[in-house]
Amino acid sequence: MSAPKAARVAPAAQRNLVPILQSLQRHAPAQGNALEIASGSGQQIVHFAAAHPGIIWQASDIDSDNLDSIAAWSNVVPALNLLSPIVLDAAHSGWANDYSGFSLIIMVNLLHLVSQPAATAIVKECSKALMSDGRLMVYGPFLRGGRSTSQGDAEFDAALRARNTGIGYKDLGWTLSEMAANGLQARFEDMPSNNLMLIGQKT
Repeated sequence: MSAPKAARVAPAAQRNLVPILQSLQRHAPAQGNALEIASGSGQQIVHFAAAHPGIIWQASDIDSDNLDSIAAWSNVVPALNLLSPIVLDAAHSGWANDYSGFSLIIMVNLLHLVSQPAATAIVKECSKALMSDGRLMVYGPFLRGGRSTSQGDAEFDAALRARNTGIGYKDLGWTLSEMAANGLQARFEDMPSNNLMLIGQKT
């Protein structure tokens, strides 16, 4: 089935969909409520919802212009357990007061596109929004010991920082420490193309 005009296609989201689905199969709860932060085009969350019918899924994005694409993708891959998308600035302090009780929060390729203070705020609010034993899953590229793991990653990180000095790859150790400081017992698993999936369980 081809996507309608409003349903945008992000090549990177298409490439990493299968490994993320496999990771969700290993770590997502059987039931509950899930929030995707920075859903972007929306092409991934419809597959998350279809693969996990026991979970009620909420798409979100900081950019209201993305909501049409997210909604359009829900028509391409219909799922009764997928709610209408919402506008959400995940780095805004206090959003967990309005959206909480999630058993799962997932974000894909976000942290390297925001500043370090914003990343700290995102992890903090996510922890608040999770229920006890809820899980935060964070997918993306990370530095290891302050170093890139490939020439391609080093070049992409440099390009991001050249465009905006406040953003860029976050270090794995720093990110795990931020998760631990917010009550998330974290571990990680290797993913294709030098990416990682971080899994933090609220204790």
